Amino acid sequence: MEENKLSEPAASHAGKIASDAARRRTGRWKLLAVLLVCAAPLIASYLSYYVIKPEGRTNYGTLIDQRSHPMPKLSSTTLDGRPETLENYAGKWIMVKVGGGACDKACQDQLYAMRQLRTMQGKNMDRVERVWLVTDAQPIDTMLIRMYDDMHILRVKPEELTKWLPVDAGGKREDHIFLVDPRSNLMMRFPKNPEPARVHKDIAKLLRASAIG
Repeated sequence: MEENKLSEPAASHAGKIASDAARRRTGRWKLLAVLLVCAAPLIASYLSYYVIKPEGRTNYGTLIDQRSHPMPKLSSTTLDGRPETLENYAGKWIMVKVGGGACDKACQDQLYAMRQLRTMQGKNMDRVERVWLVTDAQPIDTMLIRMYDDMHILRVKPEELTKWLPVDAGGKREDHIFLVDPRSNLMMRFPKNPEPARVHKDIAKLLRASAIG
């Protein structure tokens, strides 16, 4: 009888341990399921571009391997000197252009194209942000700022962009519009003097494939 009395607490303790372990396993599976559900839309958008390539279907922009070009910790600021980075806009698709503050005709054409490309997304336009990364201390024309007052303008050190924004040999970062996904991953680079309709098509596909952003 004494042995039975001594074994009952031990059995109860062992049962409690087993029950706790089962609850932890169940909790981990539930957490994994939630993470997969949250990540599924973005995974689908990447699969549609990187893996699933039906015959006759191509993208206009150049896809970029984000593993080779992770976003750096930019020491960027707003025009009035407040610290602000692209990570402030995480959760949105971001069109990025780079260039000096003087902004010649080619630069202004890019700013206009970015505004039109966002507008062309229709009901999805609010899922897209536009950022101009200014790589010098040159003053920006006040009228230009007013024309694009809904665009983010950040000053950044040009050396911080060297490894992040890839270009072909002989090319310049200023020539391109880059696309960053809602997880702050660099995803695509559009060619110099791009065809707006084809850029719009690429972005529209991504927005349809992803519920994120």
